[in-house]
Amino acid sequence: MFREYASLGFVPLQSVSGARVARVKQPDRVTLDSAAVLAMTDFTRIPAATVEPGTSIVAAQDYMRRRGVRALLVTDPGGGVAGILTSTDLLGEKPVKFALDYGRTHAEIRVSDLMTERALLELLVYEEVRQSRVGHIVATLRKAGRQHLLVGEQGAEGERVRGIFSLSQIARQLGIDLQPTSFAHTFAEIETALRD
Repeated sequence: MFREYASLGFVPLQSVSGARVARVKQPDRVTLDSAAVLAMTDFTRIPAATVEPGTSIVAAQDYMRRRGVRALLVTDPGGGVAGILTSTDLLGEKPVKFALDYGRTHAEIRVSDLMTERALLELLVYEEVRQSRVGHIVATLRKAGRQHLLVGEQGAEGERVRGIFSLSQIARQLGIDLQPTSFAHTFAEIETALRD
């Protein structure tokens, strides 16, 4: 009933000269002409960072920091996507305004109070993304004025969010600053920044 497994061989660590601890692999350096999927966080390979709507924003911000992400997918009890919460939602004026408008303390504000709801979200189609370049994604982020774009696809279990594009991740992979306030106005400006 149970299969027998042979044990593996090993060598003494002392016999391996210069053994070091492996480092986390940084995202591959990309160019504007690289395949767009190289800049996408693919949830079939890396688990999505999710949070429930009733979570406090203090806990959500702590979770973002621990995961090293700037956006959390907000999921309902059935696992469906209810919205998205970004670091801009947490660190901008939104929580202060909400607290003043509704007479709540910072600790009483919930994810559902600040998230962008599902009805306001759009998806890029994964099949189209697979045929696109990073430059297409940068242009789309710029046109939409967004930090993040979700990617959807039809899976065996129905429509699903397959991945996410993050402007800050793409900027790291390109090796340039692409923050919305400093967004280059043309691709010529981006290409100039890449050459510097």
